[in-house]
Amino acid sequence: MAATGSEQAGPTAYYVSTPIYYVNDAPHLGHAYTTVAGDVLTRWHRQRGEKVWYLTGTDEHGQKIMRTAEANGVSPQEWCDKLVEEAWKPLWEHLDIANDDFIRTTEKRHMDRVQEFVQDLYDKGEIYQGGYEGPYCVACEEYKTYAELLEGEGEFAGLRLCPIHKKPVEMLQEENYFFKLSAYGPKLLEHYEAHPEFIQPESARNEVMQFVRQGLEDLSISRSTFDWGVKIPWDDKHVIYVWVDALLNYATAVGYGADQKKFDGTFPADVHLVGKDILRFHAVIWPAMLMANGLPLPKRVVANGWLMVGGEKMSKSNLTGISPQQLTQHFGVDAYRWYFLRAIAFGQDGSFSWEDFSARYTSELANDYGNLASRVTAMVNKYFDGALPEAPAHGAAERAIADGLTKATAEADKKIGEELDFAGGIAAVFDFIKQVNGYLTEQAPWKVAKDESPEAQARLATILYTAAESLRACAVLLNPVMPQTSQKLWDSLGAEPALGPLTDQHIPDTARWAQLPPGATVTKGANLFPRLEEPK
Repeated sequence: MAATGSEQAGPTAYYVSTPIYYVNDAPHLGHAYTTVAGDVLTRWHRQRGEKVWYLTGTDEHGQKIMRTAEANGVSPQEWCDKLVEEAWKPLWEHLDIANDDFIRTTEKRHMDRVQEFVQDLYDKGEIYQGGYEGPYCVACEEYKTYAELLEGEGEFAGLRLCPIHKKPVEMLQEENYFFKLSAYGPKLLEHYEAHPEFIQPESARNEVMQFVRQGLEDLSISRSTFDWGVKIPWDDKHVIYVWVDALLNYATAVGYGADQKKFDGTFPADVHLVGKDILRFHAVIWPAMLMANGLPLPKRVVANGWLMVGGEKMSKSNLTGISPQQLTQHFGVDAYRWYFLRAIAFGQDGSFSWEDFSARYTSELANDYGNLASRVTAMVNKYFDGALPEAPAHGAAERAIADGLTKATAEADKKIGEELDFAGGIAAVFDFIKQVNGYLTEQAPWKVAKDESPEAQARLATILYTAAESLRACAVLLNPVMPQTSQKLWDSLGAEPALGPLTDQHIPDTARWAQLPPGATVTKGANLFPRLEEPK
């Protein structure tokens, strides 16, 4: 039983989720974009020393999956199993996604709890039987209103099209069960007003509020024209609408109806990351379902924009679905993770181009960051035989670097950890890297080294210690974004013997100066970001 009254402790984990993705095809850059963002966010909170729960997974029911499987001559379950094991899970592993769970909606742990949840709504009088006729987009798995449909042109002349997929909708008529969604409009608006942070960004919040103010219709929560789905428990001629099934993954994966202690310690989510095209499901239907069953609502639903190529949303149906592996093979996994969060403001649409990626990689990663690490470790080896020197001549220039680190750490923590402004947080760290590069240029340790006087050697030691200590902080601050590269730098600085594993370093403590111990063994490894080869 959950604790009540003064005993209710509330969740203890910082809980982040991605959408669960349709397995009608292999993942593309758009899927990876959201998943990497969630990974960086949760790694950041882990690096704060917090308990974290990061969930992703796959949505495997519905008419779209059934038709895709039929087109490939296999059963829906066989199709899902193949895609999940051969495409989705391997990609997340390849991209260093450190999720705590991977939920599949065909798992018994999920399906049983979905039936229980829907049965509870039915028993409470929140569900009734009725008929429905209207335009349906199979790709969206959603009934559309006539007002939002597009007029077809060319090969689709005379037909009405889904505004998202630009494909003809189908007219469906069937007896369904309905959830009394219309009753929750006023409650939802009241919640939006009381919690302006609930839907982000603000443009998305305004869009949802306008939609709800126009009045909600009751939601068809079952289908009876096909059987690939979770059965309605009191009427097995119907399967539960795939979106009702899918949304419940956020509860079933953390113990709803099965592990009360885990559920109480995790649910509700701190952040649901979603694509803006599925925002209404998460910001309207999902909270209404939770309200109806007396469960707490998520704290934030954050809609990211679309990745665009040639002005088109990146998707398989638009033939712009670039494989993430095409980019990681050329740029590397860490650079891939960095680029999309650095180059695109999260929550807004962003255009991807190979040329922009190449330019940013060369300028910021190779020249600014990688070259800094290479120069500093090389000079410590050249001038001090690889033993990090003490800093006996710490002065105003060094205090400016320490102050710059304090500012960068605070700004990055606020922007990434709280505001989900990944681009702004990463920029704060790279501004600090530029400051350290400027410091080296001004202090010119290669010139100071030519003077063998004790004063000059003390100055040289101080300059190189300051630069190495700055790199120590950069390794920590960029570890959530680029874990492989950060670990290489951590090892190169000889930090682990004295300070412990990189993952144990806490963000709030990063700005404390002089953590690297003098005498640490500094080694010069391979370039963190090697020069790019021309694509073949």
